[in-house]
Amino acid sequence: MQKYFIYHGHFYQPPRECPQHGIIEDQPSAAPFPNWNIRINTECYLPNGQAPILNQDGSLFKKMNNYAWTNFNFGPTLLDWLRQYAYKTYDLILQGDKESMQRLGHGNAIAQVYNHMIMPLANSVDKRTQILWGKADFRYHFGREPEGMHLAETAVNVSTLEALAAEGIKYTILAPRQAKRWRKLGGKNWRVSGGIDPSRAYTCKLPSGNSIAIFFYDGPISQAVAFEQLLSSGERFLNRIMTGFSDKRNHDQVVHVAVDGETAGHHWRFGEMCLAWVFNHLEHNSDLEVINYGTFLEKHPPEWEVEIHDNSSWSCAHGIERWRSDCGCKMRGDWHQRWRAPLREGLDNLRAKLDNIFVTRGVAYFSDPWQVRDKYIEVVLSAANANAFAARYFRPCINSEMVQKGFELLEMQRYAMLMFTSCAWFFDDITGLEPTQNLHYAARAIELARLFSDEDLESELLIYLAKAESNMPEIKDGATHWNRYIKPGCPRV
Repeated sequence: MQKYFIYHGHFYQPPRECPQHGIIEDQPSAAPFPNWNIRINTECYLPNGQAPILNQDGSLFKKMNNYAWTNFNFGPTLLDWLRQYAYKTYDLILQGDKESMQRLGHGNAIAQVYNHMIMPLANSVDKRTQILWGKADFRYHFGREPEGMHLAETAVNVSTLEALAAEGIKYTILAPRQAKRWRKLGGKNWRVSGGIDPSRAYTCKLPSGNSIAIFFYDGPISQAVAFEQLLSSGERFLNRIMTGFSDKRNHDQVVHVAVDGETAGHHWRFGEMCLAWVFNHLEHNSDLEVINYGTFLEKHPPEWEVEIHDNSSWSCAHGIERWRSDCGCKMRGDWHQRWRAPLREGLDNLRAKLDNIFVTRGVAYFSDPWQVRDKYIEVVLSAANANAFAARYFRPCINSEMVQKGFELLEMQRYAMLMFTSCAWFFDDITGLEPTQNLHYAARAIELARLFSDEDLESELLIYLAKAESNMPEIKDGATHWNRYIKPGCPRV
């Protein structure tokens, strides 16, 4: 019986750039660093590319590039920041993927939906664009097609899996509790109790006739890595990995954990050193092979099928309610999250209005506005592509002023997607760093919409934000927060 190990790191930070200036402004909460991207790169992203392994006397034995041994995804907006401002880290990430391709025939890197949108809450066009932009971003950085794609918070429903499969994504990774029922391919009886076996791959057959492979990570070991300081000792971590295998199984087994990439180094200091020690040890262990999901899938195509729980995720016990209601999942126990629902409702209403403007006004510039939006990632990745993009996708014979207007419509849509970045609903209050950032994206989308419509979208949004009760007495609600800190001309927080 062959034994395999996979460590998957979901490396991600929400986009933090000011919509007006395109740079990340100072974030005092990241002190002593200027902003959170710089801080976490220093604590986690860079150290994982050059993690030291020490001899018993404390001298350096060797350095490991953990990205060559870790199945991973980087959020596209974060990876672009690393490319521009942390090029050494960026090069180590790309090198790690290349080394894994040489070692395994499949790269460690997989893609991510573009700006970490909760996919079951997205409409159909946003689902498609998030996947297409995620794929295009991956090709731009890694020079190949992605095999897998990480879903924000592993939030999933059948329509999301359909969208992934339609775009050629071979697999995704979910939490074990997201499995509804499972059975051997060709079998008649479904299993629903005892917990799904995480040591194999599964296929999910979809209503369209397509299918997609799903890996359900080892819940207890992943929990221990993320929250129980398992990365404090390489030997303890290695011993815990071995507990994931069972002699009662008669098939080749994979023990795989999936956690936030920031767990090693940022959440748990020196966690990258623990990982490096484990990888170095396993590199010379013939009984246990470190691989990635693409390699395992090639060696062991699914022999079991699974159905999922619709509207489920890895970080909310109530499915996906954390991103639309006061479900009880929160960071600070004495604060409510009643602001979540009106924030979601207000942005949903705004998105509908922005989409209507895009379609009705966009036909003057593009024959198929949604198709052009899907392709707009070419310009997002490199502004140098703008002229060629306009020549290829805009209506022929329009003047330069109309071309500029067309790009403004596309930018309006980009901000309309950015305002749904998941972190806005994850934390404590509507006045927090992440909701504030999303509201700045909404403000920029409204600003661009005014170039095409006289509709007062800001006043409509404020009706919803007035219902978004803040935990901060001096702020009162989201509308007050908007008028003090979001409205163009107000100071940013």
